[in-house]
Amino acid sequence: MIAVTLILLGLSATVSVFPARASVPRWAPAALSLTLLASAAAVGTTTDPARGFALAATYVVTVLAAVAGGSPIVAEVFRLARRDGTPHPDTPAEPLHGGRTIGVLERTAVAASILAGWPEGIAIVLAVKGLARYPELRGSQASAASEQFIIGTFTSVMWAVAVCGVGQALAT
Repeated sequence: MIAVTLILLGLSATVSVFPARASVPRWAPAALSLTLLASAAAVGTTTDPARGFALAATYVVTVLAAVAGGSPIVAEVFRLARRDGTPHPDTPAEPLHGGRTIGVLERTAVAASILAGWPEGIAIVLAVKGLARYPELRGSQASAASEQFIIGTFTSVMWAVAVCGVGQALAT
């Protein structure tokens, strides 16, 4: 069952790597990724703790799924947050530059902290991110930037925590 759980986690990450086609709704990769994660969690609760190579594979696949799977989830939550009935929002889509790259680094650090048994690392990651973004959050586009920062950070961290929950279930 460990192999099935790891495959489901891997598929959850893989779904987000492939670009969506015009015939596929934009929300489909995020929904499929969430469904695969839920399936991995359900299967992972019925397994014995991973040992040896399976434990190493669990850590690697968990971090990859946390990092790669978060991008479509965050993008979909942003899209849902901007829904107001108008085709073009008033605020620019990206007031905070480099957000995707920072999100990948953030999810990597959060996943590594959780899997290392050091949850305090999450607080450090969030503090560093907040301090680094502070000038942009106080600038001319503060309202849009603050909203994007909060929604993106919360969604990104929650995704990484959920994926690491499955990884921890396999490891313990």
